Amino acid sequence: MKRTVRAVARRWGLPAAVVLLVAAAAPFSAPVAAAGPATDRGLKTLVADYKTRVPAKYTVDSWAPFAKALTTATDVAVRASATASEVATAKTALMTAAAGLKAADEGTFQTITNNTFWNDTEGNPIYSQGGGVVKFGDTYYWYGVHYTGAELYRANPTRLYNNDVTFVSIPVYSSKDLVNWKFENRVATRSTGVGSGATLGGAGWVGRLGVSYNENTGKYVLAVQMWHTGRGGHGVLLLQGDSPTDNFDYGYFQTQIANSPTTGTGDQTVFTDDNGKDYLIFSNREGRSRAFVAKLRESDSLRVEPAVLIGTNSSGREGNAMFKLDGKYYHAASDLHGWNTSVTHVLESTGGDIQGSYSGEYTLAGTEMDYSHVTQTGFFVTVKGTKQNTVIFAGDRWADFAWNGIGYNQWMPVTKSGARPRFHSVSQWQFNATTGEWRIGPQNNYLLNPDFQADRIIVPQVTGWTNFRETGPSSIVTNVNGGANGSRFGLRVGASQSYAGGVRQRITVPAGTYQLALSAKTSGQLSAAQVTVTDATGSARTLGIPPSSGWTRRELGTIPLSAGAVTVTVRAASGNGYLFVDGLSLVKVPDGGSSPS
Repeated sequence: MKRTVRAVARRWGLPAAVVLLVAAAAPFSAPVAAAGPATDRGLKTLVADYKTRVPAKYTVDSWAPFAKALTTATDVAVRASATASEVATAKTALMTAAAGLKAADEGTFQTITNNTFWNDTEGNPIYSQGGGVVKFGDTYYWYGVHYTGAELYRANPTRLYNNDVTFVSIPVYSSKDLVNWKFENRVATRSTGVGSGATLGGAGWVGRLGVSYNENTGKYVLAVQMWHTGRGGHGVLLLQGDSPTDNFDYGYFQTQIANSPTTGTGDQTVFTDDNGKDYLIFSNREGRSRAFVAKLRESDSLRVEPAVLIGTNSSGREGNAMFKLDGKYYHAASDLHGWNTSVTHVLESTGGDIQGSYSGEYTLAGTEMDYSHVTQTGFFVTVKGTKQNTVIFAGDRWADFAWNGIGYNQWMPVTKSGARPRFHSVSQWQFNATTGEWRIGPQNNYLLNPDFQADRIIVPQVTGWTNFRETGPSSIVTNVNGGANGSRFGLRVGASQSYAGGVRQRITVPAGTYQLALSAKTSGQLSAAQVTVTDATGSARTLGIPPSSGWTRRELGTIPLSAGAVTVTVRAASGNGYLFVDGLSLVKVPDGGSSPS
């Protein structure tokens, strides 16, 4: 103890007696790493960051309270006698004022491209699964888990990596626009202590996490699922840090949440309400048939209080998450079938109480055609812009387990459509984090489930596509293993006897000129092999597919389409042959530009 006190005293240039007094005054639940001057507890870090803000970039009305809070926080940060309570108060006031900063301009649109692996601003891989994004002050922070399986799948996405959940770390990234993410730190690693001398490296499972800020302690608290035989099995691990990017330390490990029938949780996320109160959204671990909302203890966020049941489903649900839109709370979850893709199931609050009554379960509109853009529910980010509020659905593609397609993170906008929210399945879109506005991206693929990856097994009716039969046997359509470019699935139309038919999909597009592209191959002798695009006026263009024993890219450019409903039809006919199609795309050609590559 004396050696630790002397080391801290030397670091901060303080008498050892002062260090002892501060340590003695520290709350019992505070981790060892918090010992030292109260002003060291993240406030100096925040002050240094916020001093980089430029007044001219913000409105005068929003800058004035921020400048006042920054001055106060600066004074507290340099005062060695400041108490932990004063530091927490200064932190909270500074972040609140920073959150109220309003840009002097209307911001810019940034492009979000799905179906790809994302990199940070330094060009390094973003490894963040089962996490969440939270806004502290004027900055968004993204926390998630890095597994070795994610590295393997990114290096070679043409095969299944089954259940490689070896924990590497919990990284945090920061962003002002929710598109460009800067790597900040690994807030927890395999060496992070979890109590009783155990570490995260010894856990059998680490995942499904969220972070909140506690105004009373000035701590940032991370709640993460953990299964650790050395710590009593399944539970919620609570770690805490002094800044959003600090090294987080052990706070508490809670194996049982009151009112839940099992220890630990099924899946979980953290939701922070408009009033700053924090909640754990979760299902029970075994069976996962019950949806719960439980408050984090207000004094320090280091306990999960008794849970309130808001809904049940005997089939079980996972990927539990919550968002709030127009005063209502929406609990969202996916099917319980092992990290595979799913429609999104929603429970909607019937009033303004997060732990009050909820409606029966319904399917989030827009998730049916491609199983939520071939994802499982991950978490939600609500952006309150100067012009509109937009909810971002952050879908998780646990590709190292289910081989659901390229890229781990798939983000889509959710807006209100009538009385209920609607999911917009887009492969590319543009978002303005200042105004809250969004629009379709120039390279968006308007076709849904174009790679036939949504179904986790071989099926005679592929999700998002409608079968049709002109002649021959009743079943001539299926998805098959072995798609183009090493993908998991492709579409097959055909039979070992005479037939004619295929699949079609009806979508809605804006007026313009489009390019159709796909990969295709054939076997046997086909009398017809084609893909046809028909617009709202009945005008049709057809791409004939010549014989090819290997996957070959085919394109049909400059297709003029009227605004409205468009039908894309894949058709084949033969006495004994098959048409294979994969990687379909229908992309709008820029006005006055060339066809997309």
